[in-house]
Amino acid sequence: MSTTRRTLVILGASGDLTARLLLPGLGQLLASRKDIEVELIGVGSVPMTPAQWHKRVTASFKSGGVDIDDLKSVIESSSYRVADATNADALAEIFAACTATPALYFALPPAVTEKVCETLSKMKLPTGLVLALEKPFGTDLTSARRLNRLLSTFLAEKQIHRVDHFLGKSTVLNLLGLRFANRLFEQSWNASNIERVEISYDEQLGLEGRAGYYDHAGALIDMIQSHLLQVLAVIAMEPPSSLDSEDLRGAMAQALRATKVWDGSAKTASRRGRYTAGKAGGEAMGSYVAQPGVDPKRETETLAEIAFAVNNWRWAGVPFVLRSGKALEDNRKDISITFKPVPHLPTGLTGVQSPSQLRISLDPHLMHLDLNINGADDPFSLETVQLQATFADSTLGAYGEVLEGILTGDATLSVRGDVAEECWRIVTPVIAAWRKDQVPIDNYAAGSAGPKSWKRLPKQR
Repeated sequence: MSTTRRTLVILGASGDLTARLLLPGLGQLLASRKDIEVELIGVGSVPMTPAQWHKRVTASFKSGGVDIDDLKSVIESSSYRVADATNADALAEIFAACTATPALYFALPPAVTEKVCETLSKMKLPTGLVLALEKPFGTDLTSARRLNRLLSTFLAEKQIHRVDHFLGKSTVLNLLGLRFANRLFEQSWNASNIERVEISYDEQLGLEGRAGYYDHAGALIDMIQSHLLQVLAVIAMEPPSSLDSEDLRGAMAQALRATKVWDGSAKTASRRGRYTAGKAGGEAMGSYVAQPGVDPKRETETLAEIAFAVNNWRWAGVPFVLRSGKALEDNRKDISITFKPVPHLPTGLTGVQSPSQLRISLDPHLMHLDLNINGADDPFSLETVQLQATFADSTLGAYGEVLEGILTGDATLSVRGDVAEECWRIVTPVIAAWRKDQVPIDNYAAGSAGPKSWKRLPKQR
């Protein structure tokens, strides 16, 4: 078995993302893949002694549920340095310290990431260098395009991993297997048979101390632009010729190029809300605007819902409704596909006549299919039954899968440059309409289903 050896350099290693997600994911990966060897170097702005850094790495590895004894050599050989990653001399010293081909992970805000890339563009870089950039990729369409152009001047696309930890490899493969390995579904996966597609990510959790980032992003950018449009692409795309990363990402890009705000009107196809005081998930919760670090004047939304159209032959006229929010009644994280009613129900059949619905849960990985069948007591009366299946889950967490792709050169989970731009292009009209206050921000009590005044977004034409 050949061994892959890399130096993983984490920029922003003193931050929460590294301790809470990146390092636990790395521990899981190294515990499960003995053919991957990693030298770990952390770079941050907060001073840390070697002992403090090793303690931080150890605690994070433990939180990932791995046996620390198996990873002692990784911990003990890891190092941390205080450095300004936007400085060319500092970066050169970091590269000189790498004993293997480096993978540079940007656990940094978008504005700082761009400055680091500007510095890298003027330097002599190590052969085989790989960059991993956290989403959001840029802060709007213009900045995303600018960053893409900059990156293309000094690295090939295959060396750039734009990270989307939300859509894990197991999730993608589960959706692809369901769609393309079952004639039952693939033959009916179109506007002739499907009335509506809903992709929801509702959380009972509130702000959780993330005001520094969230109050500038909101639900639209944090979830819909960054993650849920990727899910839409997998649901809507045409069958790829293979699961090669280029074929798969090309099919996703094609679907997103056809995606626009429903009827071209952000004013009528989008809505936004913000939670007030209430009780969510059994916990009392203050209003969003009262949270430390929140500026009420920004009118940041904590709930966003937008209807999109995928304007192609397969999906013409079918609304794709994407929704995400915080401090809500339920933790609903799923894809709901509602099929059209049958053209004619024979006279004599009574009872439940609702259309069939397929629900794919993203967390946990479950599938529910509602079907109408004849009742046991009265065969002329229909009743709804539910078929359920459990998808196979990955042995790795989301960031373990992400790091596996980065360290082994597998771009399946990486967002391609044009796809990152398309996601910004799709939501730009909504952002513009909201900034002009063309769409009011409605209040909803924490722990509720959302604003009481909201009605269902567009049905099929």
